[in-house]
Amino acid sequence: MQSNRLLANLSRKNQRQLLAACDEVELGIGDVLWEPRNRISHVYFPLGCFISKLLPVKSRQDLELALVGNEGMLGIPPILGVNSSMYQAMVQGSGSALRMSAASFRRELDRAPALRKLLHRYIYVVHMQLALTAACSNFHSVDLRLARWLLMTHDRAGFGNFHLTHKFLAQMLGVRRVGITNAAGALQRRKLVRYTRGNITVLNRAALERASCTCYQASKDAYENVLG
Repeated sequence: MQSNRLLANLSRKNQRQLLAACDEVELGIGDVLWEPRNRISHVYFPLGCFISKLLPVKSRQDLELALVGNEGMLGIPPILGVNSSMYQAMVQGSGSALRMSAASFRRELDRAPALRKLLHRYIYVVHMQLALTAACSNFHSVDLRLARWLLMTHDRAGFGNFHLTHKFLAQMLGVRRVGITNAAGALQRRKLVRYTRGNITVLNRAALERASCTCYQASKDAYENVLG
């Protein structure tokens, strides 16, 4: 049975209370869950899917801020008492999720101190991970960042096959397409991944971790140290 790692930190009683207010839904690739500046109607706890937070950037389509899978949740603005978001939330990997109305979520936060405390810790972890991503984007090469992004996707998907075009990857990492072409080619020549017509297969997970920048492990450590 699929589960959400974040919610697993709650007691069984608190989990039951939260689950009673949730619906389990199936989400497909490309489903848009939030739009920038629109009122947030629902929050999501991924079980098998994973979701990108995309920031519209002038002169570019979108820039990915973060990737959320079953280690976390989509709903930080409502935790902070904010009813809208500046970014778009789009499903990048299909699968199931727990969905809760924003109104029900606010009621749960009011009546469950343990949930509120847990989610405040989660916000701290996300803040640390965003800081790492910002540093990574400025100081690390495209091939290191691509390896990190593939590892992040592999963690959340639970399998090593993805359909990702060079155009999409360039959009996610905020670089030119030729940079992705060169970086993906380098990883393929080292037999870490196989790339054919947009289909990427991770061939050597351990070697891909060694090929990634230190930000990947630092991001995992931040999560484990606070929430693990």
